Amino acid sequence: MERYGNDVWNYAFFLTSRFDQADDIFQDVFIKVYRSMFSFRGESSVKTWLLAITRNVAKDHRKSAWARRVLLMATIRRSETASSTEKEVLSRMVNGDIWKAVMDLPEKLREALLLYAHHQLTVPEIASMLNISQGTVKSRLHRARAKVPAILKEQLID
Repeated sequence: MERYGNDVWNYAFFLTSRFDQADDIFQDVFIKVYRSMFSFRGESSVKTWLLAITRNVAKDHRKSAWARRVLLMATIRRSETASSTEKEVLSRMVNGDIWKAVMDLPEKLREALLLYAHHQLTVPEIASMLNISQGTVKSRLHRARAKVPAILKEQLID
């Protein structure tokens, strides 16, 4: 949990875009891991195994009757009150714009890009985790990389 907890929570948040759901999924993942810790076969890295469990728990959470009945409220964004330099503000604005562009990608492209760029999984690990071919992963990464600049350009025009 200490080593990969942030990766699991961040991926859960990425999949749900909600702090509360990411917290619930995070807890469910580590309960499942604790219960099945000795069944880990070592066919992938521990990080890949944890992210695959996270993805499955998030998928199960979306399918649950409770999740379907609840009206989702807008995500409450945490605000920071610390003062910052002009450079830090500009950096945050650029990073925020880039992450907004990534979040605007179609889910399949966004997920492949996040697993590759943020979680640093290899193409074979992503293919195994998502149950798709390596060629499909490469294609999704290529399309995602091509779409992000277009989305950023569109955001600047708006």
